[in-house]
Amino acid sequence: MTPPTRKTRSRRGHTPVVQVRGRSQRRFSVAALACYKPGERSRLIYRPKRHSDHKRGGRRSFTWADYRDLLIAAYLQLKAPLVLVWDNLNVHLDARLRDFVDGHGWITSFQLPSYSPDLNPVEGIWSLVRRSGQCNTAFTDPEHLMRVLRHRLREIQYRPDLIDGCLAATGLTLTTSHPQGR
Repeated sequence: MTPPTRKTRSRRGHTPVVQVRGRSQRRFSVAALACYKPGERSRLIYRPKRHSDHKRGGRRSFTWADYRDLLIAAYLQLKAPLVLVWDNLNVHLDARLRDFVDGHGWITSFQLPSYSPDLNPVEGIWSLVRRSGQCNTAFTDPEHLMRVLRHRLREIQYRPDLIDGCLAATGLTLTTSHPQGR
């Protein structure tokens, strides 16, 4: 819950101070899919998760089953096959998740090169959230953090131009693997 800091303006000689209670022991994760299809508006599908039992040995991040459920929800929401471009997060490389992806014809998966966040449009989404939704904010409790996070992600969902900008920032473009008719 420690907020990122950002430049701000104040009167000369009066440095603004954001007081924070200290590091929280609570843990949150958010998984997101930036969805692009030529001729249609870009979409953002996300799932936040609060990990309440991570101090007692519970998982501190999304499991392969959480990602599986996100993929199923995206497939049902988009009503179209998915082409995933994964980064090298350890859960994305989990054998059970790979088996799930390989076992379903509606998912095609590609792996990004090692440590290439500049090729991942979702990194741009996280940057937008941090820069506008969390900076210079002292969250009062975990629910406040989740409200702000959900609000900012919803704002991004309604702005397909921002989602398109995250793809453009990677230098990647949408192409089709199907030969075009003459």
